[in-house]
Amino acid sequence: MPNTIWEKYARLLVNYCLAVKKGDKVYIASSYLAEPLLQQVMKEVYIAGGIPLLNVEIQGVEHLALEFGDEQQLSYLNPVKKHVFEHFDCYLNIRAPFGRGDDEREPADPEKFKIQQKAQQEINRLYFERTGNGSMRRCLCQFPTQAGADDAEMSLEEYQNFVFQSCYLLDEDPVAKWLEVRQNQQAYVDRLNRADKVHYKGPNIDTTFSVKGRTWINSDGRANMPSGEVFSAPVEDSVNGTVYFSYPTIYMGKDVVGISLEVKDGLIVKWQAEQGQEVLDKVFAIEGARQWGEVAVGTNYNIQRTSRNILFDEKIGGSIHMAVGQSYKQCGGKNESTVHWDMITDMKNGAKYGPMAN
Repeated sequence: MPNTIWEKYARLLVNYCLAVKKGDKVYIASSYLAEPLLQQVMKEVYIAGGIPLLNVEIQGVEHLALEFGDEQQLSYLNPVKKHVFEHFDCYLNIRAPFGRGDDEREPADPEKFKIQQKAQQEINRLYFERTGNGSMRRCLCQFPTQAGADDAEMSLEEYQNFVFQSCYLLDEDPVAKWLEVRQNQQAYVDRLNRADKVHYKGPNIDTTFSVKGRTWINSDGRANMPSGEVFSAPVEDSVNGTVYFSYPTIYMGKDVVGISLEVKDGLIVKWQAEQGQEVLDKVFAIEGARQWGEVAVGTNYNIQRTSRNILFDEKIGGSIHMAVGQSYKQCGGKNESTVHWDMITDMKNGAKYGPMAN
């Protein structure tokens, strides 16, 4: 039996989410704030027979390249990271932010950011290709830090319990719970995979799209922890309608609230935000960001409030989300962009989502 919650968490990540086996090369990335979990993860990888490679961030250096680097420095492609995404079997990303919005901070110099993003295109291609074809298993999860608690407007103790509950870590057997989630969600996936068209309709949304030839995925806690969603990629030019995203989000380190979008033949033609309009304007100037990359339904009823962290918020039971930008190749999506931004709306008050008659 595990002695601590961190040991329990590590066992879930290594043995269920990544299913590490003998000889697997496992890349683990986080900040030093996650030390108690990282120690247990390393131990569990060794017990499973895997070969771990640990990359630990320190505070205050992540954005130094954009502040002080020149073009040749920003254009440099990290050969270690390229090798990892070409050859490793597993990738575990444990988010443990130092400050508010660390994961999505706005670049100070947009031109430098473009140079850096262009240089990372090969890494992004490898990541989406290998996670899409299943040759690299990945899991994204959260270590509860004070910054995360501040974003969620909770005390650190409240936020820790929120993270643990969302992952079923407070249950005696978390793996059994996630296997139950997998079984329950498979019924939704099987029905949706027989559909050609889907309609989201409610007080906040009236949107239709085609999923003909696309694949719905049962997200059961292996690629994301926590999870609890079913998702796909819409046919790119098929999305039509309007949507108001009722849940707040953080993007580029800024709050964006009350997003309203109008979509015609797959292209976002009008956009407005009650707060954060400038963020929308910047994002929709990026190539591929005005097309849709994902459509999804949240099913995790252990999550019933926003935390300004998309890893949790997009799973809220009784919600749907749609992501602008990059599609998931495993769903058959074709849109490409450096952006993948999930936007969420509540569907619990008389709203409906489901297949349309074929």
